[in-house]
Amino acid sequence: MTTLVDRPASALLVVDVQVGVVAEAYDRDRVVANIARLVEQARSGGVPVVWVQHADDGLERGSTSWEIVAELLPAPSEPVVDKAYGDAFEDTVLEATLATLGVGRLVVVGAQTDACIRSTLHGALARGYDATLVSDAHTTEDQSAWGAPPPDQVIAHTNLYWTYQTAPGRVAGTVTTDAVAFSNAAS
Repeated sequence: MTTLVDRPASALLVVDVQVGVVAEAYDRDRVVANIARLVEQARSGGVPVVWVQHADDGLERGSTSWEIVAELLPAPSEPVVDKAYGDAFEDTVLEATLATLGVGRLVVVGAQTDACIRSTLHGALARGYDATLVSDAHTTEDQSAWGAPPPDQVIAHTNLYWTYQTAPGRVAGTVTTDAVAFSNAAS
């Protein structure tokens, strides 16, 4: 239902599942395992997997912390988009990459829930994409020392409000890992 004309394909968008980003993340191992299942499901179904990798002063490009976690390695043919802002579309090649793949529907997983995941979801919806969040395949660190709720509540709240997001001609919402059903007319 995306508003992007002639872009019927879906893609799995894996956001910032990097060593330093998820090192202290809530329920890290279960979330990474769910993402790994989705990556394999997408690959076996011919659905593009697009990786996003953040770099900034605290996450230096080329460092061990910057690397994607060992459990999840992009295939040589899968695009890796470098970013420096929360929204993976801002000042990156993500839009051009998705256009080349004919993608109008995104299934979003990764980290951090209260930063790059939220920003990227909103960025996708605002740009005309259908954007589905996998409710048990995103995570964040404990930011409660700075006034945020505990990470399980941040995740639950994000799942709640994204379930009810709407925009004209676009679909948002959440789904569990077990319920993801990729479909691609263009694959």
